[in-house]
Amino acid sequence: MPRILVTNDDGYFSDGIAALTEALSAVGEVTVVAPASEQSATAHSITLTRPLRVRQLGERRYSVDGTPTDCVLLAVTKILPERPDIVVSGINHGANLGDDITYSGTVAGAFEAGIFKLPGIAVSLTAREGDFSHAAHFAAQLTSQVLQEGLPEGTILNVNVPPGEIRGARLTHQGVASSVSDIIEGVDPRGKSYYWIGVQKLSWKEDRASDFAAIAEGLVSITPLRTDLTDYRTLELLRGRNTFASHVQP
Repeated sequence: MPRILVTNDDGYFSDGIAALTEALSAVGEVTVVAPASEQSATAHSITLTRPLRVRQLGERRYSVDGTPTDCVLLAVTKILPERPDIVVSGINHGANLGDDITYSGTVAGAFEAGIFKLPGIAVSLTAREGDFSHAAHFAAQLTSQVLQEGLPEGTILNVNVPPGEIRGARLTHQGVASSVSDIIEGVDPRGKSYYWIGVQKLSWKEDRASDFAAIAEGLVSITPLRTDLTDYRTLELLRGRNTFASHVQP
């Protein structure tokens, strides 16, 4: 039976991870190692300035007072008796599209799988609240397929699911969006100024092959991502121009 590690960034007690865990139980042996509290927008960060506490809440169920990356790191190196066959992160409450993937703790949980040369899947429901059952069922089917067919080493899948019944899915690339954050400025009871970063207002570039377009059409978006962030096209372009040649050896 395949070993499946589940994490998220909304916290151990979120509705999304509960639905995902139940659906994946039909695919393999599921172990949950998730943050003890919400860790949204923590990106691919690890905790270095304090010790981490792990609490066992049941059979193959653990919470960690850290980030999703902490959870996967500890699960693979300390908590699990054997390496998992796959890591599935989610189901996130809200979309992770375009540039938002760089902030996402959900995507980071899957990226950490890639660091360990394991296949990873990040799953997000594009609505903040709602029925997670359809997204969970789709995630279970996709997990089963990846377990059978594999992924290239260092590759993960970023999956965004619109609410409601699944109408279809599309392989996509990361979209391009312009965003403006709604930043609230105020003064606290002690008279000190603060800034609170609120909801981003997005407008995305029209591109039918993008993740934004798939969601706009009511389709599941599946975007392959790599842990290798090198821009090889630009690398070759710069080499061809002999750019920085006086400073950098080829």
